[in-house]
Amino acid sequence: MGYTAQITRANPTLIVFLLDQSGSMADPFGGEGSGRKADFVANAVNHALHDLVIRCTKTEEVRDYYHVAVVGYGRQVGIGLGGALAGMAVAPVSAVADNPARIESGYRRVPDGVGGYVETPVRYPIWVHAHAEGGTPMCRALGRAHEIIQGWLAQHPRGFPPTVLHLTDGESSDGDPTDAGQALMSLGTDDGRVLLFNCHVSSSRSRKVEYPVDESIIRDNFARTLFRISSVLPENFLGAAQQLGVPAAEGSRGFVFNADPSSVVQFYEIGTSLTGMPPHIWMGE
Repeated sequence: MGYTAQITRANPTLIVFLLDQSGSMADPFGGEGSGRKADFVANAVNHALHDLVIRCTKTEEVRDYYHVAVVGYGRQVGIGLGGALAGMAVAPVSAVADNPARIESGYRRVPDGVGGYVETPVRYPIWVHAHAEGGTPMCRALGRAHEIIQGWLAQHPRGFPPTVLHLTDGESSDGDPTDAGQALMSLGTDDGRVLLFNCHVSSSRSRKVEYPVDESIIRDNFARTLFRISSVLPENFLGAAQQLGVPAAEGSRGFVFNADPSSVVQFYEIGTSLTGMPPHIWMGE
C-alpha cells in the first residue's frame, strides 16, 4: 500500500514548496481591492513553515523530522529561503527554526472571555519574501525540484517519500510541464513515489475545482495538464483529509484550480499535515 513509513530523525521526510513568483503574482487575489497574490502566498508559506517548527518541537528541542526546500520561479529559478538559509537547497527544520530572515511584529484579535475581542501583540518569523516578476518557467522549476529531491533521496532512500506543494497562477511559459511533472513523480523511496500536489490561484472569483477524481469536470486545457501531473491522495490518507475539511474521495488528486485565499491556506495545511496525521504514521525518535 505504501505511504506508511514512520517519520523519525533517522528517517525524516522532505517537503518542497514550489512557488510561482512571476509578474502576474502582483495582481490582486480574488478581485479588486484585495492584496497581491504574491504577498498572500508568502504569508501562507511562512505560516506553514512555522507550523512545521512547532510540530517538531519536543521539550524545547526542534527535532529534524522534516527537511524543507523552497524553490521560487519567475525572472529566474532559485532557492526561496532568505537570511542565513539563502542558497541552501535543503534545510533541516531545526535550521529553519533557528534562522528566520527576520522577525515581524503585529497584532492578532483574540477573544476577551466576555464575548468580545482584544488586539494582542504577536511576533512571527519570516523565511520567504514575496516576489512577482518575469515569466512562468514551470518546466525549469519542476526540473530544479527534481534535482533537489534526487540529491536528497541519495542520502535518504528509505522512509516516507517527499511531498512537493506547487502553487502557480498561470500557464507554463517554457513548454508543456507534463514530462517534467511525471519525471518528478517517478522518484521515490522504498515507501512510495514522490507526492506532487498542484494549486492554481486565481485573480478572479471563478468557479474553483478542489481535489477532483477525474478531469471530466475541468474545462480549462492547462488545468487538465496540472491535474494529470497531480498525485492521487493515498487511500490511507482519505480519513485524515476529510477531517481537515477536504472533499476527498477514493481517487481524488492533490489538485485545486481557481483557488481562493481559504483554499490556499487549506492546501498548505493538507500538504504539511497529512504526513503526520494518520494513526499508522507517527513521528518517533
